[in-house]
This record gives sequence, C-alpha cells and structure tokens, in this order.
Amino acid sequence: MNFWEYLGSRYQQVLVDTYQHASVVFQCMVIATVLGVAIGVLTYRRQWAGNLAITTTASILTIPSLALIGLLIPLVGLGVAPTVLALVLYGLLPVVRNAVVGLRGVDPALVDAAKGIGMSRTARLFKVELPLAWPPILTGIRVATQMLMGIAAIAAFASGPGLGNLIFRGISSLGSANALNQVLAGTLGIVILALLFDAAYVLIGRLTISRGIRA
Repeated sequence: MNFWEYLGSRYQQVLVDTYQHASVVFQCMVIATVLGVAIGVLTYRRQWAGNLAITTTASILTIPSLALIGLLIPLVGLGVAPTVLALVLYGLLPVVRNAVVGLRGVDPALVDAAKGIGMSRTARLFKVELPLAWPPILTGIRVATQMLMGIAAIAAFASGPGLGNLIFRGISSLGSANALNQVLAGTLGIVILALLFDAAYVLIGRLTISRGIRA
C-alpha cells in the first residue's frame, strides 16, 4: 500500500488526529498568550522584573519536552492535562519576551502625551502601549505556535491528542506495512498545520496592525 492509498483508507482517523492537534495547539496558545502578555504588562516597567520573567520562562524552555511531560504524568496523569500544561509552559517565553521588549520600546513621548490629555494608567496601557507593542507580541505568538506544533507531537508519549499518535505508532511498528506511511502522514500533517497557522497570523497582522505602525 503506497502513501496515497493509506490516506484514502485511513483519512477519517488522520482528520481526527489533525483536528485534535490543531485544537490543542490553538487552545494552549490562547492560554500562553493571555498569561505571557499579563506577565509582560506586570514586569516591563522594572528592569529586574522583566529580566527575571524572561530568564524564568527561558529556563523552562531548556527542559527537554519528553522529560517535562514525563515529570507531569505522576502529577496530573495521562492524556490532555500533561499535554496542555507542557505546551502552555513552552509557549510562554516568546510571548513574554516580545511583550516586555515591545512595551519597553514604546516611545515615552507618546505615553506622556496620552497622560497629558488625561488618560489614566489603564487607558494608556490599553489604548496606547499595547497597540504599539502588538507587532512584536504577534511575532512572539507566531514563533511560539511553530514551536508548539512540533512539541505537541511528543504528547503522544503521555497518550495526548494529535498527530503524534500516528508518528509514535509508526515508529513503534517499523518494518510493518504501513509504518512509514503513518510517520509520513503525521509529519506532513504537522507541517501543513504550521503553514496554515502562520498564514492565519499574517492575515491577523494585516487586519490588526495599522499601516503606519507596519511602515
């Protein structure tokens, strides 16, 4: 059975795994984005706090994904829970770092002007600073998403959802008729999803970043 015949006979399972993979990455990125931007907002005004946030999240990223998931299994069990926790933790660094850098890079003159017309600190944050810092934050989200696409495949080690199940089944049955087809289907699925997500972020950037800021 060649690859296309394999896809034709197993397309339903491949589609289910693809949907689960996309869903878990999307949901984890939403959580990581909210947490990462919040951490950035809370720490960027103080040099030591921002650096500590970046260093801490960078330290998490140095832990091998297989080891982190393995450490989480005794705490939360198998399945979705260790997958979500691991992906959220890994997704924090690019978002936190870019949020801190983006917010620190806002022109102080613009913030002072907003303060001068009577804007509160919260209003300045949401109407001036975050919109101006959004381009680097979005870049961090794009980078984190690409990382999580690949890391999510390791979640199959903990019975997590996604295309990693195809890859792991193929690797564990090397030498059988469809082993390589399973690995190839899982790998290509992840690559295609990564490209689709990145294209979506490009579109979001065009819709949410003004031409003046892009220039």
